[in-house]
Amino acid sequence: MRVTIPAGLDRKEAEIYAKLDPARFPHHIAIIMDGNGRWAKRRHLPRIAGHRAGVDAVRSTMETAARLNIPALTLYAFSEENWKKRPRGEVGFLMALLQRYLKKEVPLLNQNNIRLQYIGREHELPPEVHERMRWAREATAGNTGMVLTLALNYSARTELVDAVNCFLAETPPDGALPRITEEGLARHLYTRNLPDLDLVIRTSGEMRLSNFLLWQVAYSEIYVTSTLWPEFRGTHLLEAISEFQKRERRYGGLIEHPPADLVATKNPVQPIAAMVAQSSGASAK
Repeated sequence: MRVTIPAGLDRKEAEIYAKLDPARFPHHIAIIMDGNGRWAKRRHLPRIAGHRAGVDAVRSTMETAARLNIPALTLYAFSEENWKKRPRGEVGFLMALLQRYLKKEVPLLNQNNIRLQYIGREHELPPEVHERMRWAREATAGNTGMVLTLALNYSARTELVDAVNCFLAETPPDGALPRITEEGLARHLYTRNLPDLDLVIRTSGEMRLSNFLLWQVAYSEIYVTSTLWPEFRGTHLLEAISEFQKRERRYGGLIEHPPADLVATKNPVQPIAAMVAQSSGASAK
């Protein structure tokens, strides 16, 4: 059977794609973008040079994922802990870089039919950053392809705290506290309008999740590459998908595929853009 190669893939990407099963692509990929500082250090450059170079990796990965028709891509861009553990000058540079990135990349997002949204406590970001984020989200709101989610000022533990507080706020008329259930809590997660997370990629070889999507990662496959983030490209994404397709996903059982009732809880691939459109972009409360 001849494989149809998506338009826009380069030769190396096309070679890897030809060996994959498009019917078994992950519906939701999340990436912990790590290694900017080490990339810069190896070149005797300041850390900010690594962050600047990382923008090219975002662009390549984003475009390749869109060409593969991946429904959802989530990138860990800035954690809540970064405020406390990074030098003030570096944090300021990252905020300015984010604003420039959003302004420059919106035309490319629209060209690739990508919808942009955010997760995290975005209201705690500087006002000028928050305004640029709002502008970019609205500028891509009409797109119907892949949903690109940037995790900004994000913490998985904070997400769970926010979800519990929102759940408890649903006090019934009799005043009794509602019983917490997995399904009820999941309705208040930042990612409530995204498909279940299938694949987590971490660059730079570090073997930890760094407080990223701790609830969502429960049955995800984890792929770690020694490639530093500024060097990550579409070929590396395809290599991760290739490894993903070699795994047998048992969901805690002894069967290759999840039971029908578990599959039924997953958001379908096609309606994802419409589902996101019904919400405010799954931003933090």
